[in-house]
Amino acid sequence: MSHVVVVTGMSGAGRSTALHVLEDLGFYCVDNIPPALASSLLELAESSDGSEKERVERLGLGVDVRTVAFLEGAGSTIEGLREAGHELDVLFLDATDEVLVRRYSETRRPHPLAQGGDVQAAIGLERERLSGLRAIANRTIDTSELTVHDLKRVLVDELARGGEGRQMVVRIVSFGFKYGLPIDADLVFDLRFLPNPHFVPELRPKTGREKEVADYVLERPETEELLGDLGQFFEHTLPRYQREGKAYLTVAIGCTGGRHRSVAVSEELVKRLRGDWEVALHHRDADRKKVR
Repeated sequence: MSHVVVVTGMSGAGRSTALHVLEDLGFYCVDNIPPALASSLLELAESSDGSEKERVERLGLGVDVRTVAFLEGAGSTIEGLREAGHELDVLFLDATDEVLVRRYSETRRPHPLAQGGDVQAAIGLERERLSGLRAIANRTIDTSELTVHDLKRVLVDELARGGEGRQMVVRIVSFGFKYGLPIDADLVFDLRFLPNPHFVPELRPKTGREKEVADYVLERPETEELLGDLGQFFEHTLPRYQREGKAYLTVAIGCTGGRHRSVAVSEELVKRLRGDWEVALHHRDADRKKVR
């Protein structure tokens, strides 16, 4: 059986880059293929002459909004590939509307759904049409703040993973609510009820990665109670997410600015989860410069 990666997502979010990375990793890639033909393509590849040299073991399929009829059959085709025993990943690339508009403005490329040049309306329509694929994706990547090189590094790290019985990756992301929710979050926890180091003058310039701030946050009884509750929650839910076939689970931990409480608690959560799970950590807003 083959490893199939379906690459989809918003136009301008990096889908073409993802397909190029797949090719570099040895995948045979086909862009904008009608989903109904995916099974036929695999059958042809696997029965070409029976040799290991000819057999396509890794296949990348690009799916976008250029043909509505293709999208209508995508869900059933993906489910059919799973039932046939293929190892299947659905990768959805996303970005904020503001970033997508800016990218189209900078590149001067026309959006495939833009009528009369209204890119904002086209993005809204595209989100609606892709909602079904986004719902069944087992990995969503927010490329809003990623350069092309950053995206390549993320994809190489994640798409190079493979093999039978691979463990789900738990990705902890600290963030500030004032800058918006992470697009790719599966679970969101709000820490704004905890005492805020921002109001302690000597702690304000620091982040939750530094011991003074971490001690201030973590030594509070309410924080320890929260960590205990989260520990029980993850103990019950993470194995179930993995059993459902989720390869990546993004847990977003937020406070007001994303510099103190969310960072300290995220660091502690990673320490407690590591050993039982493969864990990745990203502080989205900890080093963000203040806007005056």
